[in-house]
Amino acid sequence: MTEQHAHADAIWQTVAAERASLVDMLRELPESAWDTASLCDGWRVRDVVAHLVLATQVTIGSLVVNVIRARGNLDRLIHDTAVRLADRTSTADLLDDLRATIDSRITPIGTTPIDRLMDLLVHGQDIAIPLGIDRIMPTSAAQWSLERVWTMGTPFHARRRLAGYALTATDTGWTAGSGTPLTGTAAELLMVVTGRTSPGR
Repeated sequence: MTEQHAHADAIWQTVAAERASLVDMLRELPESAWDTASLCDGWRVRDVVAHLVLATQVTIGSLVVNVIRARGNLDRLIHDTAVRLADRTSTADLLDDLRATIDSRITPIGTTPIDRLMDLLVHGQDIAIPLGIDRIMPTSAAQWSLERVWTMGTPFHARRRLAGYALTATDTGWTAGSGTPLTGTAAELLMVVTGRTSPGR
């Protein structure tokens, strides 16, 4: 196995572990918690779960149909398809559907295995934080995701938003940017570069 394949395999193993631990967290929630507002504006917990399920089911055909339905707006497409699935699926079935994705290695067009990992880490916090749950991010996974978000541009535009800041991850030594020091763990910085928390917090 080449170094690149070994790294990809490690990412997928971490994706599976994150999905499994998210299932474990969700199955302890009361039904009412599933309708709690997540950190994503306009998204309930059940909508976020539906989005994570849909990320393993994207096909060219469904993408074309939903792009037309959303009038070409990608953000609207992602939100509306998740809400539609969440509205027509029971909580128990959503949980089963998420459990069924644990070992999936499907990546939607234009995405990478690290994107799947980053999505899980951040959305796991989107769910956990409003519910007062302390969900720990693995340090290496947080750094892989942090590096990906910093370099990817759309949809976060982290380098543009955080121009003028010098980011340093205190637990890994990862650095990026220049200017006013902005320090935190890789997990904390991941929440900043994805817009969940502001640099001043």
